[in-house]
Amino acid sequence: MGSPKALVPFHGISFAQHLLAATRHARVDVTRIVLGANADDVAAKLDVDPSIIVVNRDWEKGQLSSIQAAIRSLPEDTEGMILCPVDHPLVSANLVSQLIKQFDTSGKLIALPTFHGRRGHPVIFRASLYGELLAASPDIGARQVVWNHTEEIVEVPTEEEGVILNLNDPEGLQKAMGSGS
Repeated sequence: MGSPKALVPFHGISFAQHLLAATRHARVDVTRIVLGANADDVAAKLDVDPSIIVVNRDWEKGQLSSIQAAIRSLPEDTEGMILCPVDHPLVSANLVSQLIKQFDTSGKLIALPTFHGRRGHPVIFRASLYGELLAASPDIGARQVVWNHTEEIVEVPTEEEGVILNLNDPEGLQKAMGSGS
């Protein structure tokens, strides 16, 4: 992207700030931003309470290591975790609210959005899955936990294409900006 993804500007705010805003909800009591490469520099540029930042010193091991760092930083009494990868920033507060509602009412272990049948992000994992996430294979990651619990997933259909858009390069960002997402 040319700069850390958390700081990439999109519609006037950074990816990280957008995800923080999208996940503000009465049911979300604890917020964490996990930073890896250049964590100190990125943290200094984010306009957030430093207490919500978790530094993943093992970031080179991949996304799962960041998920694991987040889990280790959570209080023991959390009911679940909304996982919002920074390269999937185009989600709305309305979608997050729908996911939380379905997570609560279904009692399922996992809630995730689908766009035209394709699963996307963010994903909510019930706290009872934290142990599996901590033990997951780095080669497969959190997907293995999802695959292990196919009967315990509530899918939430959405027309928000952002749930499947992985913005990893400037071309993808330009395309997303051009589509009005």
